[in-house]
Amino acid sequence: MTIKKDTEKIIYTKVDEAPTLATYSLLPIIKTFTDEAGVVIETRDISLAGRIIANFPERLVDDQRISDDLLELGELVKKPEANVIKLPCISASIPQLKAAIKELQEKDYNIPSYPEEPKNEEEKKIKATFDKIKGSAVNPVLREGNSDRRVPTPVKNYAKKNPHPMGKWSPESKSHVNFMTSGDLASNEKSITITEENVGDCQIRFINPQGKVTVLKDKLTLIKGEIIDGTVMSKRALIKFLEGLIEDAKKEDVLFSVQLKATMMKVSDPIIFGHVVSVFFKEVFEKHADTFAELEVVPSNGLGDLYEKIKALPPEKQKEIEEDINACYQHRPKLAMVDSEKGITNLHVPSDIIIDASMPAAIRDSGKMWGPDGKLHDTMFFIPDRNYAEVYKEVMEFCRINGAFDPATMGNISNVGLMAQKAEEYGSHDKTFYAQVTGKSAWFQLRARQ
Repeated sequence: MTIKKDTEKIIYTKVDEAPTLATYSLLPIIKTFTDEAGVVIETRDISLAGRIIANFPERLVDDQRISDDLLELGELVKKPEANVIKLPCISASIPQLKAAIKELQEKDYNIPSYPEEPKNEEEKKIKATFDKIKGSAVNPVLREGNSDRRVPTPVKNYAKKNPHPMGKWSPESKSHVNFMTSGDLASNEKSITITEENVGDCQIRFINPQGKVTVLKDKLTLIKGEIIDGTVMSKRALIKFLEGLIEDAKKEDVLFSVQLKATMMKVSDPIIFGHVVSVFFKEVFEKHADTFAELEVVPSNGLGDLYEKIKALPPEKQKEIEEDINACYQHRPKLAMVDSEKGITNLHVPSDIIIDASMPAAIRDSGKMWGPDGKLHDTMFFIPDRNYAEVYKEVMEFCRINGAFDPATMGNISNVGLMAQKAEEYGSHDKTFYAQVTGKSAWFQLRARQ
């Protein structure tokens, strides 16, 4: 992030995972140049651990507290002199969030545990704080302004001269993309442009079959000229489609893989992921429903969380559940793997498969994913919502017929433009809800209140 005009300053964001290497390798190089130019470089911490620490100052001792750098940068990006160059950082799923909390607690930070099922007002408050940190917490803040994500010409030219390897495609490839054709978000989407008479605050309501109204969002401010968009996905349609899809994958003898973005779409996609887990292991969840309720097993946290929680059970009960899980594998299609050697499947952790990284990787690998045997196999890619599923479907069909793309000659698409306020995709923000009973869509209950 550079700030022009009177102060020549670069604010360099400290992040987590692989981009951390940039802090230790690229930053000294940048400083070598900027020192000569008289430009000051400051750092801000927007890592997952940093975001957690910044939001619980009242629980920490003085030398543990840090400023809320993301909040500061959020105000800065709204100023015309601020130009943001964003580095990646964790968009945390609940398992990732829990792992970070555990690590901080082991380092004597008095951070509370994440309460998945809050039992009192204090736990509700704690959960609400964590919910601001999880998922795509950074993007909505730092992208509220002009976004320029063009590939620099030297980088593109280098990639063309040194193309990455591409696997060969076969016309006989059985890999393909499947998506819902009804009941999904695309089929139910409705939009309206706010006019003068709609300006003001409105409510989002849910009405059950008995006519009882539940206010989901009490104060949603409508601005003249903005587009308000709403949609809904049917759980019943999703499960019915999933059951047929899993059977098809078994008959076709291909790997089964669900492709989501459970970190960015932090409300919707973990729920969808959870339905995939509970349908794939249907017999296990039905047989052990009472036990799982006691252990607070949440399908949306993945199979890995289930394995972790059953460790609290007596050995014989734990063994029974593990055997029942293994029995499911015998009559289900083989699952795409995240780590074949360790037995970590696509359904272990919601954030292990992120569609905009995993689908391009599969396309580079001849449309295949890794199987339980540690080898690449043709795969059925389930992308529930067709809003973007059809793009991947067309790409895979093109490669199957015409062969792999050539990185030395192919172009790229630039992402340049003004991002929406908060830049939050549907499925991620505080206007996304899970309706546990049948009722009227909340979208149709939008009414302006002056």
